[in-house]
Amino acid sequence: MIWLTIILMAIIVFASRHALLEPRVPIRLSQKTLTFLSYSAPAVLTAIFAPIVFAPNNQLDLSLSNPYLICALVATLLAWFTKNTLLTIVISMGLFFML
Repeated sequence: MIWLTIILMAIIVFASRHALLEPRVPIRLSQKTLTFLSYSAPAVLTAIFAPIVFAPNNQLDLSLSNPYLICALVATLLAWFTKNTLLTIVISMGLFFML
């Protein structure tokens, strides 16, 4: 049953990606739809990282003793000012491991 679910989900994901990314498929999205879909990546990323950063122990923690929050702030500032992804990852991960 698990294998069937995995295979069916793989087929669904492949079909949806193929329909939108294959240039020969005659499906074209409007500009409003493309603009709407451009917000999906930041929304998903926020849904993934917000509980980890702001509630690491299933309780809201906005103190400076929260290493997730400190490193998220450092990573945000580094990404904003340097525009260098590798530098941002290395420094913020190094800081997290030090904390």
